[in-house]
Amino acid sequence: MRWKNRPPGANWGDFGPDDQLGRVNLIGREQVLKGAAEVREGRSFCLSLPLDLPGGNALNPRRHPPRLEPTYRDDGRAMLNFPMARIDKDSVDVVSDDQVRITLQYSTQWDSLAHVGAAFDADGDGEEEIVYYNGYRAGHDIKGPTQYGLQGEESACGCDGPHVSSAEALGIENMAVHGMQGRGVLVDLARHFGEERKLIGLDELQAVMRADNVQVEPGDVLVLRTGFAEAVLRMGGRPDPQVLHHACSVLNGRDGRLLDWITASGIAALCADNYAVEAYPAPEQQGRKSILPLHHHCLFKLGIPLGELWYLRELAEWLHAHGRSRFMLTAPPLRLPGAVGSPVTPVATV
Repeated sequence: MRWKNRPPGANWGDFGPDDQLGRVNLIGREQVLKGAAEVREGRSFCLSLPLDLPGGNALNPRRHPPRLEPTYRDDGRAMLNFPMARIDKDSVDVVSDDQVRITLQYSTQWDSLAHVGAAFDADGDGEEEIVYYNGYRAGHDIKGPTQYGLQGEESACGCDGPHVSSAEALGIENMAVHGMQGRGVLVDLARHFGEERKLIGLDELQAVMRADNVQVEPGDVLVLRTGFAEAVLRMGGRPDPQVLHHACSVLNGRDGRLLDWITASGIAALCADNYAVEAYPAPEQQGRKSILPLHHHCLFKLGIPLGELWYLRELAEWLHAHGRSRFMLTAPPLRLPGAVGSPVTPVATV
């Protein structure tokens, strides 16, 4: 057994001692059929921003937009508009081939269960360890440069050989293999609250759900529209942090009743069109705490993956016009072993 203590309110072990999917386990055959039953018009909506947005790194200095460039031949020539007649004089072909350097959680994304862990006494010996969902360990299961024997500049060299980091448990590839296809349910906070900054606790969330007759069942993927991604899109790659950090609805991770509802609801994943889903930093609290309490509750305790910066306007408008809130959601991440997050191009079908 990987742990003796599990955090209060956690579901560690409920899906098996070696589980790496958490509540994604609830997206099974029945949920796929429920999602398929929502397809009545045969219309699809792309729920991704262009992956070069927000633009720059003003919103998060660690995350940079993707950089496209050609692949290169051994002689240094770029494989873009490359005439194959240079290889075979009788060839009429022209080839373009490219590559990308990308920050995996820069734009529309999934957080894997390896994205956020915590210092917690999982061994029951009075000493805290750095652990992740289901007791997986930092250094042993989620490895960084020091675990691969790399230090300083060498750890960022991008050279061939072993990965510089790797989630050898809880990596994003687990979600990719599972499929991430089922029923999505939209709650349109932006329609009710506009784009003014507003902390959303359980009372506000349930008020909107009652007003729009939104019902959530176990295994559903809950999707929240706040208007944030729409504001990002309007800024055209030049995001204004002073505006965006004070705009749109955002979940209050300090609302214990909201966290309890997330537990009781049985949702398999939680997605939003904003940065972080929850307010960051969270409202002040004294003593030992998480500064990302909703991430802590969902990723660390319950194994609920989070989706961020999804684009929802056209889907939301269509659902509202047709008196619906449910749709079929297809949203697999990249099958990139060891990654702690991934770009995603979710598709809603109605």
